[in-house]
Amino acid sequence: MRVLVLGVVLAVFVLVALAARTAPALGEWMAAGWLAAAALPHLHASHWIQRCRRDRAGTPYVDLCSVWIFAGAIVLPLVLELALVAVLYAHRWALVNRFDAVRPPHRTVFTAATLALSAAAAATVLRLSDVQDHLAGGARPGWVDLAAVVVAAAVQWVVNTVLVGTVIAWTVTVEHPRLLLGSASDNLLEMGQLALGVFVALALLWWPPATLLMIIPTFALHQCVQLDQLKLAARTDQRTGLLNAIAWHEQAERALQRTRGLVGVLMIDLDWFKRINDTHGHPVGDDVLAAVATVLTRAVRRGDTVGRYGGEEFAVLLPEVDEAEVRAIAERIRLRIRALRVSTPRGEPVTLSATIGAALHPAMPEADLDGVIRAADDALYAGKKAGRDRVALAGL
Repeated sequence: MRVLVLGVVLAVFVLVALAARTAPALGEWMAAGWLAAAALPHLHASHWIQRCRRDRAGTPYVDLCSVWIFAGAIVLPLVLELALVAVLYAHRWALVNRFDAVRPPHRTVFTAATLALSAAAAATVLRLSDVQDHLAGGARPGWVDLAAVVVAAAVQWVVNTVLVGTVIAWTVTVEHPRLLLGSASDNLLEMGQLALGVFVALALLWWPPATLLMIIPTFALHQCVQLDQLKLAARTDQRTGLLNAIAWHEQAERALQRTRGLVGVLMIDLDWFKRINDTHGHPVGDDVLAAVATVLTRAVRRGDTVGRYGGEEFAVLLPEVDEAEVRAIAERIRLRIRALRVSTPRGEPVTLSATIGAALHPAMPEADLDGVIRAADDALYAGKKAGRDRVALAGL
């Protein structure tokens, strides 16, 4: 990983040395000045939005720098494009990262270097396709130019994603390789930034003062990112990261309507959880809930719906199952919870077990989701009365 990081940074220094051999023209300096004059106020104004997002949910800082960087790749010579990246991330470090203990300076340098390399790759595509010269000469862009810009945007995304994803793969354990590419919303946001960058570039070429107007849509994009975070927070249980009861019920209703075969519902209750809170304190209880949530998400199948139903109770919807599969999944969950090892701050082990009630729809006479949940809940309490730490299936 260190070799990769140092290699990326050294590659950028080599690019700067090579690009600096050609002095930019006065008009190019002016274009870079207009771009910086729009980008820096936008980044400064949007800082409070991102600080609220990160403080509320611990989400990564989103700066939307790609809007301005991709515009620079279309319009600016390479040396000014690299200088723009350096200015933007020096500003970001001074505004944000120097106050963030978990983001040392070398991480900001690496982030800037990856964007510089990806922008240089995009600029190379545009230069080889003559789009830069075509637009700079005042010609009206056509379909060929549009295709070249789309390819350049894709190249910038691929280079940046590969570099960042490689570092993440080497330093963080991810559950699925697909996560290295980012979520669908992350990639949609990146495409939105690149598209806005095209319009910023056109403004720089044909009407430079209009570049300042692009502060408004980029600021609005920040607000949309915050709105998406608020929607996610409204559906998510803060302690476990699972769906909350309302969101689980809504998603389970939709899954029940789509599924033609049998659907299983598991109601899972941790045994003697109040005793854990009373003995070790609520912070340890929260650690237990988070650990159990991880067990649940790994023990079920893809497409199953997991949620925290309230307190120490969890719910799982299992589409397209039969009785044997429901029993097998429930038993797997029970055994993994029993094998879970959680320790208190003083190193004391916390013993865990769970009782699970299960019901099948439409094998049960209940016609809707609430009826199946009640049947699973009744089976759960029957299992509690029978001695806990067991799986009980409704109707049997």
